[in-house]
Parts: sequence; structure tokens; C-alpha cells
Amino acid sequence: MALPSDYLDRVYAGVLGKIIGVYLGRPFEGWSHERIEAELGEIWYYVHEQRGVPLVVTDDDISGTFTFVRSLEDHGLDAGLTAEQIGQTWLNYLIEKRTILWWGGLGTSTEHTAFLRLKHGIPAPRSGSIALNGRVVAEQIGAQIFIDGWGLICPGNPALAADFARRAGSVSHDGEAIYGAQVIAAMEAAAFEEADLDRLLDSGLAQIPADCVIAQMIGDLRRWRSETADWREARRRLDEAYGYHKYGGGCHMVPNHGLIILALLWGDGDFQKSLMIVNTCGWDTDCNSANVGCLLGVRGGLAAIDAGPDWRGPVADRLFLPTADGGRCITDALREAVYLANLGRSLAGEPPLEPKRGARFHFAAPGAVQGFQPEDSPAGRGTVKVVNKLVEGRPLLALKVRGLAPGRPARVATATFVPPSAMKMAGYGVLASPTLYPGQTVTAAIAAPASNPQPLTVGLQLRHYETGDRLAICRATPVELLPGASVELAWRVPDLGGRPIAEIGLEMASTVPASGTVLLDWLTWSGTPEVTLRPVADCPAATAAWINGLDHSGELPRLVQNEGLGLLLQGTREWTDYRASTTITPHLCGCCGLAVRAQGMRRWYALLLDPTAGEVRLEKCLHDRHVLARQPLELPYDQPYQLTLEVSGNRLRGTVNGDTVLCASELLPLTGGAVAVILEEGRAAADAVRVEPL
Repeated sequence: MALPSDYLDRVYAGVLGKIIGVYLGRPFEGWSHERIEAELGEIWYYVHEQRGVPLVVTDDDISGTFTFVRSLEDHGLDAGLTAEQIGQTWLNYLIEKRTILWWGGLGTSTEHTAFLRLKHGIPAPRSGSIALNGRVVAEQIGAQIFIDGWGLICPGNPALAADFARRAGSVSHDGEAIYGAQVIAAMEAAAFEEADLDRLLDSGLAQIPADCVIAQMIGDLRRWRSETADWREARRRLDEAYGYHKYGGGCHMVPNHGLIILALLWGDGDFQKSLMIVNTCGWDTDCNSANVGCLLGVRGGLAAIDAGPDWRGPVADRLFLPTADGGRCITDALREAVYLANLGRSLAGEPPLEPKRGARFHFAAPGAVQGFQPEDSPAGRGTVKVVNKLVEGRPLLALKVRGLAPGRPARVATATFVPPSAMKMAGYGVLASPTLYPGQTVTAAIAAPASNPQPLTVGLQLRHYETGDRLAICRATPVELLPGASVELAWRVPDLGGRPIAEIGLEMASTVPASGTVLLDWLTWSGTPEVTLRPVADCPAATAAWINGLDHSGELPRLVQNEGLGLLLQGTREWTDYRASTTITPHLCGCCGLAVRAQGMRRWYALLLDPTAGEVRLEKCLHDRHVLARQPLELPYDQPYQLTLEVSGNRLRGTVNGDTVLCASELLPLTGGAVAVILEEGRAAADAVRVEPL
């Protein structure tokens, strides 16, 4: 089936609709309809400021949606992907009690229950089955809230989207929860080609049994729509026939799915009105709002979102995806849209998109800013405006400077790590590694319109964490940008003493009062880091840059793992060929060591010391562990061992104390990833980890 000509833009609109819906509904999640009406009134726009909470937050709806769909890539882009394989993806990206899920406990949180089943060897779909977990637990809302990605990668193919939804949902859910998820995924897939809401509902219903509760409820809602134009009366009827008093547990699928359908039918397809209805109705507001926003984003494209108030400006494309793959946490709506569109293109037999030669920031969708915002400081406030602009048919970022005072530079930047305001985020926490490191080279293409009244001085700049987690500026040598000129900037990031980089951007200055525009075509970085990753006194951010996948103590130098295998990770999938080294001292443990190209808890290559077996090993883990090479070696406890592990192409080379050498050469399916310290059941000490080019 041919892909829509505007496929990327529609996926981007779906992603935006998803996150806008979450950010809109999150501040009053779980409130009753009556409380919402009494305290907030109808929800026509963001209310985070009224509630005294941040707008851009971590949330399971966002994290699960854009993480679990990665199972398709991780298992070879095979349309025959199984529920068991998706369950393996859960075990790779989830860190128990820390990432993605609401960790409410066995029998209370459906997803936590399923995770525990998977952890203890019960594969999907049994892990989420009614037979194992009971009907109430299995029919909660989670299958639906994580499902949008499957609809977005199956444009025009609702049957395939629903089948993916069934497989993915069955990891943790069963019964009516699966049917609700299938309806949403099928409608989203169909919305790439069909705008009529009744036909979209028919597409969803065609994927589920006609006699299930979800189908019967949708039939009732369609009948009620013909009887009343009052959405409040429809909500009253829905509550009476399908409310929480009939469908128990913390957050049941049936009543919340009903609110989604109600909002679509009584919202008449309008993005803002539909979001108002679904949020004002109450119950699981962020989840329901997110599904409505995604579907209507796909159906109407960016024009549907932009037809009302400024939903996009405050969000600026920003989102967090905290998982065990920490280098993918700091991301944006367009970056995730390109990823999803490329999954869809793969399923359709099409080559991947690489806008502007694969630049990280390319702005290649209408209105996209990819997190770039003016610096909010007394010096910079109001001086520069950031807008997406088409110049000769090429989308780029226009940085419009007004009233630039001599000696008072204006800065625009996008996050490369957790911003200070999110370091201690309430609710779902942020786990992230920086995306940019010393030793890498940042490049950017900039230009100035010929209409600029005078030259501007422009240079790359970053801000990094310092003592007390304050942000300090580091600048590259600037260039003079003449009116009508264009230039490519390049800057090798210097050593920062182990302090993580918080943001990257441009600084604009002038020796005279100035106004004008700087056009940012693209910005990216490449190369292997040259950095020592270590704790830094009085800089907690340096510790937060590690993804703690140990179940007890995950801070260098003292590491403790109570049960099974744990990892302490830092880095990104863009790290390909490099050398990692550390000194590790086993005190009491099964094995310990150093990993490279790590992509989560169960995808890595490692050099492991095993004192109990008296050997050193090279291992790979692709969900299951396999020994690539081994050598006997006496390894007394409480002795330090210098480990070095090199990865280049399809070759691994590990050394212990500089002379014990293990090598392996084979097809290495993990082409890039983070560095990690590994510990199995016990205690060890590990020094700083050095990462450098070969």
C-alpha cells in the first residue's frame, strides 16, 4: 500500500496531539467531572499554571507509547513480531520501580503485575492474561494508553494496526482492554485516509467481536448522539451504564474508552472542542486526552491543531522518554515522528527518511522547533523570537533578534540533558543520559537574510552543570555573519571536568544596537566522546547522568545488586566504535565487569570477571546471554582489576590488567550504544569510566 504523500507531517501531528493531550489532562488526572467543573470549569486550554505544576512532564502514556514500539526495530523490523518479543522489550527498557510504569504493586498496577510475571519467566501473552491475573486486573486502561505508535506506523491499514495492538496489549492486558486498544489503533491507522468519524468508528469496530462490551458501548454512544446534542447528558448516561461503579479497579478500560468515543462524537471532529469534552468529563484525563489528541492530529493534520489556540508554542516539541536506554530520554516530537515514520516506511518496503543528511535538528516539518527556545534570563528575555520558516522551500529555524544591546548577547538553545527545572520532577521521574559529550564535534549551518540591517556575531555555545548544579556557559569562537551570507560552524566540545552538558545552541551579539534574523538550517554532532565519566563533588547532575539499573546502590564507586544482574549505564546509541576502561574491585559478587554498545538492561556486549568460576569472559546479551570467549583467571576478591574493552565494527577486544586478552569477531547486531558497569548479585567498587576513540 502506498504511503500518504504527507505521511511524516501527519505522524508528527499525531505525536503532537498525543503529548498535547497528556500535558493538558495531567494536572487534574483522576479528578471527578464534578470537581473539574467546580474548580476549573470547562478545559479549553492548559491549566498547569493554575495548578502550580510544570507543563512538560514525564508520563507513562508518553514513555510507554514511544518505547514499546521500539520492539519492532529491536527484533529485525519483522511484521511477524510476537507478543513474547514485545515482552522482551519491556524487560530491556524498564527498570523496576523507576521507569515508564506506575509501579503500584502486584494485583494493583496491571503493568507492574505483568512486569513481575515477565521478570520471573512467564512470557507474553500469558503475562497479561485473565487466566493468570484475573479479569479486573487484566482489563484496566494500560493497553490503550500505550497503543498509538502502532496506529501511526500502519497508515491506511487498520487491520495490521489492530493486530499489532493485540500483540502489544497482551503483554499486560486481556479481554475488553485488548478490544479498546484495537479500536483506537485501527482508527488512527484509518485516519490517514479517512476523515469521516462514523467510518473511522466502523474501521475500529470491524477489528473486534460484535458482542463484546466495547462494541456494545460504542453502539449505545452512537445511538445517544442521535438523541441528544448535550455532551453532559451523554456523559451522565455513560456513567450510569458503564461507570466505575460497574467496572472496578484503579482505572478500567471500559468507561474511559467510552469517554474517548463520546468526545469524538460530540466534539464533531474539532481538536479543541473534543479535548475540552474529554478532559472536562474527568476520570483518566491525561490518557483519554492523549488518545483523542493523537487520533485527531492524524485525521486533520497540523492544520487541525493550529486552528485553535497556540497549543504548540508552550510545548516547543519537548518530551522525555525515561528508560534504561538513557541517551534517548531527551527528545522531541519531530525526532520521534521521524523514527515512527521510518518504521512505517520499513513495513511498506520504503527506504528511511534522513532529513538534511540525518542531522539531529532539521526542523523538517511545518512549525517544528525541536525544543529550541530563547534563554529565559533578564538579559535575553524578549530579545529573540524562534519560529519555523520556509526559505526557498526549505524549512529552517528563524531566530529573530530585536533590540540587541551591545554586550548583552541573545541565546537560543535546546536541551541535551535534563534541565534544572526537571531534575526533581514529581510523579514519574526523569532518568536520562546526556546526548552530547566532550570530544564530539558540533556542526551547524547558519545564514543571514540580505535584508538584515547590519552584521551579527554568531557562535555555538553550550551550558553545562557546575558546582551546586548551576549552569555555566562555554562558547566556541564566534563568526561575523554578514547580511546575505551563509556559513557552517564546527566546534569540538572541550573537556568539562566530568560535568554534563545541559543544552546546546547559538549565541548572537553585536557591538552596536542591532536587530535582524539568523537562519538555522540544521544542527547536529558526531564523533566518539573523549570523556571521563565520574562523580563530581558538589555537582549532583554528574551522578544523575548515570542510568541506575541496579536494584540497590547505583552510585560510583560503591555498587550493590541484591538479586540478578544490574547495570549502571551512560551514553547514547550514536556511540559506535570506541574504547572503554575502568578499574573494578569485586568484594562479594557473582560477576562484574564493563559493557559497551549497551541499549538497555538486556542488550549489550561485556567483559566480565567471574571470581566464583575463576574466569574472565566476553559475553553478548540480546535478551539472553551468550559467551563469546572465555579464559581461566584467578580473581581473588578485594583486588582491583583494570578492565579495557574495545569495540570496532564486528570486533571486540578485552584486556584485564593490560595482559589478559580476549577477542571475539562475529556479526554484532548492536551497532552502537552506551557504556555500562555490570554487577551480578553482590557488591563491587568501580572507578570512573573512561570513553575515548580507538
